[in-house]
This record gives sequence, structure tokens and C-alpha cells, in this order.
Amino acid sequence: MDKRDLLLEVGVEEIPARFLPPALEQLKSLAAQGLATAGLPYDELHVYATPRRLALLVAGLADRQADSITEAKGPSVAAAYDDQGNPSRALLGFCRGQNVAEKDLRQKEVSGNLYLFAVKQVKGRTAAEILPQLLVDIILKIHFPKPMRWGYEEIRFARPIHWLVALWGMDILPLSLAGIKAGRISRGHRSLGSQQLMISEPCLYLQLLRENYVLADQSERRDIIWRQIRQLAENMGFVVKEDEELLTEVVFLLEYPTALIGSFDEKYLSLPAELIITPMREHQRYFPVYKEGALINKFIAVRNGSSDYLNIVREGNEKVIRPRLADAAFFWQEDLRQPLERLSGRLNEIVFHEKLGDMGQKVQRLEELSAYIGGLLNYSGSELQQLKRAAYLGKADLLSHAVYEFPELQGIMGEYYAQAAGEDEAVALAIREHYLPRFAGDQVPHSRVGVALALADKLDTLCGFFVAGMIPSGSQDPYALRRAAAGCVQIMARHGLFLSGRQLVGKAIELLKPHITEVADLNRLERIEQLISFLRQRVDAALGEEGLPYDIIQAMGNQQGGNIWEIILKARALHEYRNKPGFTLLLSGFTRAANLLRSAAQKGEAQEETSLTALSEELLRDSAEKRLYDHIKKIYTCYNEDLQSHRYQAALERLAGLSGDIDAFFDAVMVMDENREIRKNRLALLRQIVGLAAQMGDLAKLEVRS
Repeated sequence: MDKRDLLLEVGVEEIPARFLPPALEQLKSLAAQGLATAGLPYDELHVYATPRRLALLVAGLADRQADSITEAKGPSVAAAYDDQGNPSRALLGFCRGQNVAEKDLRQKEVSGNLYLFAVKQVKGRTAAEILPQLLVDIILKIHFPKPMRWGYEEIRFARPIHWLVALWGMDILPLSLAGIKAGRISRGHRSLGSQQLMISEPCLYLQLLRENYVLADQSERRDIIWRQIRQLAENMGFVVKEDEELLTEVVFLLEYPTALIGSFDEKYLSLPAELIITPMREHQRYFPVYKEGALINKFIAVRNGSSDYLNIVREGNEKVIRPRLADAAFFWQEDLRQPLERLSGRLNEIVFHEKLGDMGQKVQRLEELSAYIGGLLNYSGSELQQLKRAAYLGKADLLSHAVYEFPELQGIMGEYYAQAAGEDEAVALAIREHYLPRFAGDQVPHSRVGVALALADKLDTLCGFFVAGMIPSGSQDPYALRRAAAGCVQIMARHGLFLSGRQLVGKAIELLKPHITEVADLNRLERIEQLISFLRQRVDAALGEEGLPYDIIQAMGNQQGGNIWEIILKARALHEYRNKPGFTLLLSGFTRAANLLRSAAQKGEAQEETSLTALSEELLRDSAEKRLYDHIKKIYTCYNEDLQSHRYQAALERLAGLSGDIDAFFDAVMVMDENREIRKNRLALLRQIVGLAAQMGDLAKLEVRS
């Protein structure tokens, strides 16, 4: 079987940088899946993207499908012929449908009966036949967040398509899309390269583009950009901090990178660092520069072009950042004229959500809910005062000029304004921290005041939207409720907070009642259960990210009433205990008891819970059941004390220690005794074992691993 290389390039108007990483993943997945389905093996598959192109390069692609043999099942031998041995209508119809002669059919036994089969050799199609439609399908299946239509075309794509390159070896594939016929003409850099770049064969693609100032390989661009940035900084004794998000965006903003260093007026360094960095980073895609840990009046930009006329480009970048920083300085000065306390009084001017009232009402709820959380965590009187003040001022910076212009600075600017107004440092820090964590992997609040306020803020948001019936479904989560729930889990886990999720949710919903303008037709208890389940999903996700196996996570499914930190600790304890000898004994004893109870339930035995004190010692006839009862009674108090003190390893050891007496019990007695009272008493004894174990998790979900 011969092989050739395949090249597909879709040339477009500039695609937004954030669209390209997911588009690349889709292109690679769709191509691999499509070629596999088509039965066309290959050696290597690569995908490339720049702002003006998406490209697929497949090396060593088979030039045709392998031949195959197919079998079509026909009628049974009994139904294929009549009493005289003549072909039946069913057989004749099958032969016509399969275009085969009766003599070419084969008999084959299926489930004890003989059937006739049409066996045909199918010759594989050539890649040249398959690829045109396959490539068009791949292009059309790539999803973009905001696709466009243009001209009179019905198709949608990220941006209008201007050219197509489709080469199968040195041959052009006959495909067209959006009124454009594929050829071998690509385009180099918009201003530096040829706009009639002829690609003679796929293997020359990357080199020809490079010669025309396009580095098509995004990995190569990334390495070059970061190397240039670090080299520039190191040459001048400066430091640039790694910023993966910004670097990725820059990689997909240009085709031929050249880094340069610029500067701005030193007077702006008197502003808060974030107020300088944000316009540089978010608006201009500049990398901030540091020296000895402090921000300095330099920046590194990356141009889309060569090093020619770099001084002019530098001056242009410096000219652009100047008014941005001037605006930032103006916002800062204007905001300092109005203390946060005055701004907080105007929060009723901002709508939180049409169904959930305004920001002023949210602040009222935060004051009460954060104080409630502080009380549960035994905060001191002074801490509660700081918490109340932080809750009152926490949202005030939403009315500031700086946050209006740069929403991502909410909380950050609030801290600076609180400090400038002489507020307590704990209050100022909590204003910044209560938005944390903002995203996956972000830091969590570390101050006690910040922790309580952050939890209150996220719980109020979660409960508000759930009560109003705006619950995330599928991939839709417009109010970032999954992020808020994950933030609650992260905070409780990081600080080891033994707080009842049910208690917190109930309080938050209670505080919402006076401010809700429209409530979905579901009662309060149902909403609480939905929220607890929603939080539990985030707990499961967090445990999975820790590397805990699926069965351990599943075993925590019966811990709905426990608090988040307890669930995490129990899961960790079970995972750690799995490697100890007692784990097998624990599961063995529990499984025998649980299985017999399940069997008894199927036979109609009552499943009511029975307390240890309700067991009748007089009905314990055999010495084995007496020993088991005594052992349970002996560990009962200590086991519950272990749970209360979160000594979960010790609790598991006590449970495992019952295994010997459980085995002796099953060997010595017939649980399902004819005497109803004895039978009921023995089942109650087993329920004690299962009930004790259930406090650590649903052990039936666990697997014994070698």
C-alpha cells in the first residue's frame, strides 16, 4: 500500500485568539476520527493555527482503504426452499438485493440453525475518492463560540474563508467550500510575505511559510516568544513573571513574533500595581517587567513582524499605553475623593439580579450571613466587628471609576480604597479576599475575616439563583454557579472548616426571603436538597483532582448530611486505609453483614433501625453472638468518639477488629432462625455493624484491589 502526505489549509480573516486553542483540539480530534472511520491509516497527524489559517498536515497517509470481506445474513435454510427444493421468494429476493447468484451463497450455523449468507469481497476505495468530502465535513464540524455568516453563503465559520489549500501528495484535491475552490496557493505574512505562495507538496508547507514570515507551528511560536521575552529582560537585569494565559493569547495573535521592550513615565508607579498592569495586560497584551520583586516602568511587547523599524514600533507602543495609564491615574484620584462608606450607601443603584434585588440588599444579607458563619467558627468580638465592616464595604468599589473601567479589579481596588480611608487592615484585606478563588487553581482567602466573607458571598449567590430557579444545566452556567460552589469547597478544605453545608444553605435561603421578587414553584426543603447535591458534585470533583479513585468517591455518596471537610477527610482516610491489612478484614465483615440484611429485606423482613440499647441480651442464645454483641458494645462509645474527633483511621481499625467475631457469628448461628424474635434480634445485631460502617461511607461501593 502506497502512502502520501495530506495538507489542508483553511485561510481566513483574523480569528480571535481565544477561538484557536479549542479549534485546534477539535480539528485534530475530527481528523483522527474521520480517517479512522474511513479506514485510512497514517504515520503522523499535526494541526497548526495562526490568526489567518487553520491547517491539517497528515504524514504517511495510506492511498486507499484495505480490501474487506462482508457477510450478509439471508434466510434460514429451512425457509429458503420449498418442499420440492425450489428457491423460495425470500431466497430469490435476498439474492437480488445482494446481487449474488444462489450457487455463491454459503451456509453458516447461527444459534443452532443453518442460515444462508452472501459473502462478498469489497474493494477498498482510494483516498482521493474519500478525502474531498471528508475534509469538507471536518471543516464544517469545527465549532466556534460566535460563528459568522458572510455574503450569500449558508455556512458558518469563525471568520470568512478566503482561500483553501488541499493537497494529496502533489495533486490538488477537488473540493470547494463557501464558493472557494481548493488549490495550492497559500498566503504568507500579510505585509512581509507573498500573497501568492505556491505549495508544491505538503512536506514543504512549514518551510515555505517560514520563508514568508509565517511560523505556522504554534508550539514553535510559543517557544520563540517566551525565549525572546526572557532574553530581553535578562539582558537588562529585569524579570518577567510567567503568565500562561497572556502568553497563549499572544501566540495566537501573530504569525511572526519579535519582542521589544518599551517604557512609560515613572510617575505612574505611584499607582497601585494592578491599576498599571491591567491596562497593559488586558488592553495591550504587554508583559509587565519587575526588578527585585517590584514593578518598574518597563514593558515587553511582541510585534507581528520582523525586527525592521523596531524603534518606530516601540514608540508606537509607548504612545498607546500613555493615555491608558493617564486614564488609570485619573480614575484613582477621582475615586479617592469618595470614601468607600459613601459609595456603599449607593449600592441600591446597582441591580444584583432582577429576581434577587439590588446590591444594597445583597450587602445586608452578607452582613448577617458572614456574622452567622463567624459565630459558627467561634470568631472573637473584634473579628465579628471587622467582618461586619468588611461586608458593608466589600461591594462599594463596584461604584468606583476604576472598577467600572476594569471590572476584573473588583475587590482589589476596594482594598486600596479602604487602606486609603484608614480602615482596619483586616477589613481592607477581606474586601480583596472575599472574591477568591476567582478561577480554578486560584488562591483562597487566608485571613479569618476574608474566609467568612468569601463563603457568605458565594453561598448567597448560589442560594439566590437556585431559589429563583436559575440552576445550571449541561454546559450552561451563565452565573458561574459551579465556580462559586467549587470556591466554597476549596475554602472549607484548605482551612479545615467543620461547617454543615445544610445548615449554611438553610440560613442563606432564610435571609433571601425578604429580597426575592420571584420564586420558582418549589419549596425550601427541595431547594436545600438540590444545593447540597450541587455542592457534593463539586466535592466529588475535588476528590477526583486529588487523585482519589472512583470507588472511594462513590462510597462517600451516603454522606449527604455530613459537612464538606468531614467528607473529604473520610475519603482520604478510606483511601489511606486501603493499603493496610485491616482493609480486607473491614470489607469482609461488612459485606457478610450487608449481604444477609439485603437478603432478609428481599424476604420481607423489617428494615427499621434498631439502637444498640434496644437489643435484647436475653435473646442472645449462642456464645458467638454474645461475643459479637459485647465487642460492638465495647467499641461503640470509642468509635463514636473517634468520629467526633475526626480520628477516622482509628475508627476504621475498630470496625475491622469486629471481623473475627462476625465470622464466628455466621459460622455458629442461623441468623434466619424460625423464632421470629430471635431472628429479629440477630438482624438488629447485623444492622448495628452496617450502621456503624455507614458513618464512614457506603463500604459496599469499595473494591478490594490486589
